[in-house]
Amino acid sequence: MKYIFFGTPEFAAVVLEKLINAGYLPSAVVCNPDEPAGRKNILSSPPVKILAVKNGIPVFQPEKPDEKFAEEIKKYPADLFIVAAYGKIIPKEILDIPRLGALNIHGSLLPKYRGASPIQAAILNGDKKTGATIMKIDEKMDHGPIISQAEIDMDRSDNFETLSEKIAETGAKLLIKIIPDYLAGKIKPVAQRDSNATYTKIIKKEDGKINWEKSAKEIERMTRAFYPWPSAWTVWNGKILKIFEASVFETGNGKKIGEVFLDKNILAVKCGKGILSIEKLQLEGGKILSAREFLNGRKNFIGVILE
Repeated sequence: MKYIFFGTPEFAAVVLEKLINAGYLPSAVVCNPDEPAGRKNILSSPPVKILAVKNGIPVFQPEKPDEKFAEEIKKYPADLFIVAAYGKIIPKEILDIPRLGALNIHGSLLPKYRGASPIQAAILNGDKKTGATIMKIDEKMDHGPIISQAEIDMDRSDNFETLSEKIAETGAKLLIKIIPDYLAGKIKPVAQRDSNATYTKIIKKEDGKINWEKSAKEIERMTRAFYPWPSAWTVWNGKILKIFEASVFETGNGKKIGEVFLDKNILAVKCGKGILSIEKLQLEGGKILSAREFLNGRKNFIGVILE
């Protein structure tokens, strides 16, 4: 099989590595352009590019997959496109290039959670199960017929990073399993039931802003769904305070919503319902610290009302 791989972040790199290890080396890889990263804004390559270069695979990084890009990509043989978290809409003119179309690994059990943030949505909604879907791409977002699906049990400790890896590995294994039958025309794609479709959005930094009127359960899910970016965050003394790890317990009666207090050496915040125990956090400009480390020299943090 000759194919071209489209993908950008770590999720896609996990899939690509599994494909390469299974003997499926792509003719070329397409990913997003390099971007500044870290405090020093050093230009950094996406994980998929790093893996492709390591394996001597040609890499394309178009700002937009347009006609010019289409002419370039046609020079590389491909019976199929495989897409995993590419991050850009691929126009029909490009999807029609390979004779067997384009297959996408989506991080949910479609038609549930179409769109850009299915993994975050599953965590935010407290789902117990999620999965990976192999689908044939058409012109509409996550709308194409389903080739195969695999279900995954979610752990209560799963954050975006850990769940992404689980789904990527599951999706890659599923893809490798079905490729021979798909190439042989033995799989009949099944149309999605549009009436059951739900949708997710592109995550923005402001989505991580904590509203302390919410329940402790909802906020704890935010800390996992938005890890490592944009993180669940609040404001203290005019600085952003990111909360990376937390849990829920039920004490703290008489406290105001958003109030920080100590309960048996547990750093806690009163929420609209329940109490959030903060376990790992980071003040803007500082290091990631445990609650105990953070309180050293910051005794004035106790008693404040977080914004």
